[in-house]
Amino acid sequence: MDVFSPPDGTDICGLNAAQVLSAYKKGTLSPIEVTEAALERAEAVNGELNAFTFIDRDRARNEARRSEARWRSGAPLSDLDGVPTTIKDIVWVEGWSVRCGSRTTTASPCERDAPSVERLRRSGAIFIGQTTTPEFGWKAVTDSPLFGVTRNAWDPSMTAGGSSGGAAVAAAVGAGSLHLGSDGGGSIRIPASFNGIVGHKPSFGRVPAHPPSAFGTVAHIGPMARSVGDAEAMLEAMSGRDLRDWAQGAGKLPRLGKRQADFTGMRIGYWSTPPVGHVDREVELSVAAAVRRMEEWGAIVEPVELPSIDLLELFHIHWFSGAANRLVSAGEVASEVYDAGFLLAAAKGREYNAATLVAAQVLRAEFGAFMDELLESYNVLVSPAAAIPPFAAGRDVPEGSGLSHWTEWASFSFPINLSQQPACVVPCGMTASGAPIGLQFVGARGNDSGVLATARAYELVSPEHFRMVDLTKRSRKRMDGVGATRSE
Repeated sequence: MDVFSPPDGTDICGLNAAQVLSAYKKGTLSPIEVTEAALERAEAVNGELNAFTFIDRDRARNEARRSEARWRSGAPLSDLDGVPTTIKDIVWVEGWSVRCGSRTTTASPCERDAPSVERLRRSGAIFIGQTTTPEFGWKAVTDSPLFGVTRNAWDPSMTAGGSSGGAAVAAAVGAGSLHLGSDGGGSIRIPASFNGIVGHKPSFGRVPAHPPSAFGTVAHIGPMARSVGDAEAMLEAMSGRDLRDWAQGAGKLPRLGKRQADFTGMRIGYWSTPPVGHVDREVELSVAAAVRRMEEWGAIVEPVELPSIDLLELFHIHWFSGAANRLVSAGEVASEVYDAGFLLAAAKGREYNAATLVAAQVLRAEFGAFMDELLESYNVLVSPAAAIPPFAAGRDVPEGSGLSHWTEWASFSFPINLSQQPACVVPCGMTASGAPIGLQFVGARGNDSGVLATARAYELVSPEHFRMVDLTKRSRKRMDGVGATRSE
């Protein structure tokens, strides 16, 4: 780790976790200073962007004081000790109420951390607050009946994406360094793309999950950050076997290890055609330019295509059935309190019979085997992170697009939930209007280290894309109805 000493006038919130930890080791910054800066930034942007459902000022400050004492005594808990961290409002945190963006939930505090949160807490991460999600994390934009619309960090008139939209916005504006998200159909990767940050969906089973997701084994827990190294460090802290997660299996995924990679001789499969819909021209050009640069850096790039099966319907059967399952678990609640789109998805899910569900599971296994075999031939696949750039906030699809459902523009993400492979999204450019565009790297199951090493190699040669939103230069568009921070 490079020694870092922040010069006078440096925006502490602009430092990544590695820089913060280097400053802690040198004694030029303390966890109290960094936590206070993160809390101030979260409070400053939340009225406009609505990234947080709850900011836990008192608890974060207490944790920061304990972290500072550990650093002063030379006994930090880990290389994440004292790093401000956020948790998506769908994952259990002891002492916090988890509302899942729904008016059907209660404010009763959780009695225990989820496994991922428990591991971060043992590492000394400081939890500054909860970030927004659509109701039960059901869609790829972030607005909910309980907390309202979350807005893009680069342009508040645009959507943040979802369902980990609040986490992505918090990362992009510097309200914390590490951000825990979840991804059942692109929910880490899409908001990472829309807000110009790094988001990694791990191999299924890499990070334990409890309680089990109502949406089944398409759902993953993963890290979001502004640098690949920070996401990698967070993933390492959260990974491992937990007996509460039966779906995790025996926990025999290859161990994580920080690998060095460059593009010389790397075999890359270029996946440019989504299974449904079309790619926006600006997205297409930006990703194609990134791929050409990889070839210039020595990569061997070949076009690849997914099998000609109806992957959209296959995902819908899994996802809508999960929505129906989640609706049943909420009990008897008046329909008007729900997101209308969630109710429609659940209604569709109830139409599937047992034979349809089993047939979908069999077809999913065939698709997963195809993807496993494909990744035997390539180090990684590369694709757009999302087929389109951000669009107007408060909508599920762009106005006038002719699209009927968010899954139709999320078609570079949901197939990788079906196949359970690791996928990392990094920023690769901007549209003419100044909206971020993301690039996705996909690897073989278990090969999170290789995917992250490739993403880190891209970051090293394209550092200009990895930057925090400059809040002093951005045109600030005040919006009505962006929700309010919850205090407890």
